[in-house]
Formats: sequence, C-alpha cells, structure tokens
Amino acid sequence: MSFACVKRKDNFKTVEQFHFKLDFLILSFFITTNANPLRFLHFLTIFSLISSFHSSFSSSSSSSSSSSPSIHDLLVSRGLPKGLLPKEVKSYTLSDNGTLQVFLDEPCLTKYENRVFFNTVVTANLSYDSLIGVVGLSQEELFLWLPVKDIIVDSPKLGLILFDIAVAYKQLSLSLFEEPPHCKPQGTSMALIKLIPTIMFSLV
Repeated sequence: MSFACVKRKDNFKTVEQFHFKLDFLILSFFITTNANPLRFLHFLTIFSLISSFHSSFSSSSSSSSSSSPSIHDLLVSRGLPKGLLPKEVKSYTLSDNGTLQVFLDEPCLTKYENRVFFNTVVTANLSYDSLIGVVGLSQEELFLWLPVKDIIVDSPKLGLILFDIAVAYKQLSLSLFEEPPHCKPQGTSMALIKLIPTIMFSLV
C-alpha cells in the first residue's frame, strides 16, 4: 500500500531517490508500531543488501545492452551502408578476427536493384568499407541466382558500392542501401533452390 502511494505522488528520477524514500517509510513504520529494534536492524540490513544487488544488476544490464550496437549501426561504423542487411536480422556475432555471422529466423527475399536472397545465416569477414568472403547471400541476374562473394564500398565520394557476384563485378548506387529493407520469408525448398548456384560456384 505504501509503495503504491509513493509511486502515485512522487516522480523519482533515480533508483537511489526511490530507495531513500522507501527506507524512510519503513523506518517510520517501525517507530510508530514500536517494533523490536533488533528485528528492525536485521530487516534493514537484508533490505539494503537486496537493494544494492538490484542496483548493480540494473547497471550491468544497462551497460551490457548499450555496449553492443545494432547490426545496422555496426555496418555504418565500418563505412558500410546500413541497408545492406534487412530489418529482420535477429542477432549477430563478431569475432576478434573480423568474422561476422548474421542470423535470421528464416531465409528471406528482398530487392535492391534486383532481387536478393538471404539465407538463415550470412557470414563474411568484416573490415572497413567491405564484406569479404560472403556466404549465404545470392542475387538474381537474368533469371539466375548468383552468389554474392564480396561487397566493397568502391567509390564513396561517387556514391557507388561494388558487388562481386562470382562471374562479374557489379556497381550499384549507395542510395539503394540507405535504409534496411523488409525481407519476405521464403520456404526451405525455395531456399535450397537458390543455394544451388552458390554451392556450384564454391566448388569451381
């Protein structure tokens, strides 16, 4: 009851202000009810320990969540457009050697200039201005699905980005990648069909 009243009447800007107010209310309660001082001291010690633990946990959670940028912010920090990867990216990992793994819930299809297919896992070596050795990304060219091997910001001043699609290099406008696109889910069978050219080219 006291907590509801405090929450309704006061706007606490920090956790410490709230704990101070709550401590004051507890102290007032024990004084007015003539409670045993030893019991009060024991209770207050336990309460303080719980409060300290809660504050430390909240701080560590906040710092850990803020320390990992989104995949799109990561791309921008490495000189790449954030629209290279779709909004549907679930998570990613980045190792010390630069290996980037991007995870989606399921294979999906989107479009830049042509249609592009993302597998459930997309892997590449991330360096400044480039994604090298891409696996899990294909682009449609003349009704064929060709694997995208490398993506390089070729001429940032000219607003161009280079796609290595195994049989050729293709320059695209960076304006196509200004925002992360929506990616339409694809079935497993369709995903396997689109991956066949990727497997063939990897064996060459």
